[in-house]
Amino acid sequence: MPTGFYLIIAAQFVSALADNALLIVSIALLSEQGLPAWWAPMLKFVFTISYVVLAPFVGPLADAYPKARLMAWMNGVKILGVATLLLGFNPLVAFAIAGLGATAYAPAKYGLITEIVGPNLLVKANGWLETSVVCAALLGAVLGGFLVNTSVITTLNGLLHIDSLGSMSPLYTSLLVLLFIYGAASLLNLGIPHSGARYPASPIHPLPLIKDFWCANRLLWRDAEGGLSLAVTTIFWGLGATLQFIILKWSADVLHLPLEQSAYLQTAVAVGVVLGAGIAGRWIPLHHAQRVLPAGVLMGLMITVIAHVQVISAALMFLALIGVVGGILVVPLNALLQHRGYVLLSAGRSVAVQGFNENLSVLCMLGVYTALVAADVPIVPLLTLFGLCTAVAMGLLIHRGIRTSSVR
Repeated sequence: MPTGFYLIIAAQFVSALADNALLIVSIALLSEQGLPAWWAPMLKFVFTISYVVLAPFVGPLADAYPKARLMAWMNGVKILGVATLLLGFNPLVAFAIAGLGATAYAPAKYGLITEIVGPNLLVKANGWLETSVVCAALLGAVLGGFLVNTSVITTLNGLLHIDSLGSMSPLYTSLLVLLFIYGAASLLNLGIPHSGARYPASPIHPLPLIKDFWCANRLLWRDAEGGLSLAVTTIFWGLGATLQFIILKWSADVLHLPLEQSAYLQTAVAVGVVLGAGIAGRWIPLHHAQRVLPAGVLMGLMITVIAHVQVISAALMFLALIGVVGGILVVPLNALLQHRGYVLLSAGRSVAVQGFNENLSVLCMLGVYTALVAADVPIVPLLTLFGLCTAVAMGLLIHRGIRTSSVR
């Protein structure tokens, strides 16, 4: 791999580790404040909304500056989000600020990888990247579980010589740990070399930027390979973000696990995705990416099955298998999407378009899930519904892929 690639992976891992741990700590803060269960998915909602609203602007921003430097700045914005929690602000406010940082971080990260890695290594590079993302989700959930554990908090207070927090939340010390992790991520970003890529200057006024973004979005959707892969990743990441909360609620309602143990249960999916990403990166070349589409139908059906599992050991097995299938599905198609976006647009713009669509899917799915939870829909039929809808949607995309291939 090119110089600096593994440093990008390390910086991405550390930043995403803190993001995932922050989610668990923020859910604990909401619970500590006595807020209802439907507030938890709202954390992800306010985090994600910046991706959609600012999508026309972050692509040109990522192309206008050295991407590694921009990633370091955006970690600074995430640090500001954690600082607002330390000052006692509502967790939704803090997550909205952290989302602003993540919005520009994403096109810089994926764009930088596309710039320094050739098409022949792009699936392998995406395997590394998705593995780091999922490992960060895995260990971030574990770290978050530790940071909301009462005995761990007491130990941290002792190590930091904090005798009393007065009226402040016991989770104050946990937030200090997250500040340190975000700071480490910023330092790693500053060590990444510049790729040397240069792009034409973009318009600076909002209306031309929005028009340019809309044209880029339409161009990528209308491309046969780009549109198909964009549809798959849009469904996958929307579903993945929603499942993160569904699994927490399902494990609490069906398996009767507390928050810290429910967070650990998510690691089974993460381990599976790591294995699936490794398999895809090793054996599926870019020109065979569309052959993994049936994995999406299988993933949806497996989600439907797990809704009715009531034994922890069986749940762990099914969650891991769902992760394996998901990793095999998303890594080749994500690489294909990045390649087509880079050819048709530019590294930053293509990732911004991808982020817009995927995060719009996250907002829609989280909105539906939040409404269903607020309406007291039982978690088992809710999880079954999400699984069946996924299987049907992926089946329709397989039909589209076959029809497109026959036309060509």
